[in-house]
Amino acid sequence: MSSSEKLRVLLVFGTRPEAIKMCPLVNELRSQPDDFEVKVCVTGQHREMLDQVLSAFRVAPDYDLSIMKPNQTLFDITSNALLGLKNVIESANPDIVLVHGDTTTSFAAALAAFYLGVPIGHVEAGLRTRNLSSPWPEEMNRQAVDVMSSIYFAPTDQAKRNLLNESKPIEAIYVTGNTGIDALRTTVREDYQNEILDWADGSRLILITAHRRENLGAPMHSMFRAIRRVIEERPDVKAVYPIHMNPAVRKAAHGELDSCDRLRIIDPLEVLDFHNIMARSFLILTDSGGIQEEAPSLGKPVLVMRDTTERPEGVAAGTLKLVGTEEDAIYRSAVDLLDDEAAYREMANASNPYGDGFACRRIASILSSWAAGTRQ
Repeated sequence: MSSSEKLRVLLVFGTRPEAIKMCPLVNELRSQPDDFEVKVCVTGQHREMLDQVLSAFRVAPDYDLSIMKPNQTLFDITSNALLGLKNVIESANPDIVLVHGDTTTSFAAALAAFYLGVPIGHVEAGLRTRNLSSPWPEEMNRQAVDVMSSIYFAPTDQAKRNLLNESKPIEAIYVTGNTGIDALRTTVREDYQNEILDWADGSRLILITAHRRENLGAPMHSMFRAIRRVIEERPDVKAVYPIHMNPAVRKAAHGELDSCDRLRIIDPLEVLDFHNIMARSFLILTDSGGIQEEAPSLGKPVLVMRDTTERPEGVAAGTLKLVGTEEDAIYRSAVDLLDDEAAYREMANASNPYGDGFACRRIASILSSWAAGTRQ
């Protein structure tokens, strides 16, 4: 493209998981300055955790709405992001707005672009549980974004089928793989060292993440009790839990897990640390989303402490097991993998269905072709 034909792209994200998956795309598009004029807007829906990822990928945003405030609600996030993004989109005047996944930031950004008549590209389009309550509000967010989008970057064939089943146009859907796998290609390092790994040396390390809104309360307490039982019964096991900033999560975790000397609750990790500790863990217990894609690419079995998952490809491939939130079910599934070497190997060696680490390159190519088609 000539300078005047550059595609003006605005990427909008606001949380740590979004940033991990969008920063590699920012850098890929910026590596092609003859084809793309790239602007980045962050809402700051997460703050410290977002900034850590931006620093790790050396991405400096052009716009920062800084909407995060103490005890913020979904009403706060949605309304503040929507109003702020109106001004950003009008200022940047993009040819297309790219959003990611299923956050409230993504929903607000897509809605702002839709109101202003700007095409929307949805990265990680087509994920579904078909249950608006699980995960909440993410399932609504992702479905709503797909209703408004013009172009869909589906991570898997299953995601593409979901979109086709909703009568999205086949010519607008592209299977690219997941950009989160691209991120691992730049963050996981052979020479990585960390005092957590020194502390866990000689033990099988379980990495824990737990923060979902729908798990707050009794389900989360049940999850933590199961984890504690596993660790206390097996002296060769240690666990690390980089805890979410949510005060309700922290209260539940400390109430159930304090005084367990082979489990360490730590502050959230920067993305480079998290990916490298994950790469050296034995097993992952999580209620998160992106980890369900990342861990299998590193050969790590994942027990998903949720009742539903929008990533059924991993379950079908054998890299994930959906274990729910009941204490006994989580406990049994964890000890099965700890005690049964064959079962562990089967999950660890299962083929990762989420891509080969080149999703961003594919998306850039698709955007170039899309731009050429819209300008004919």
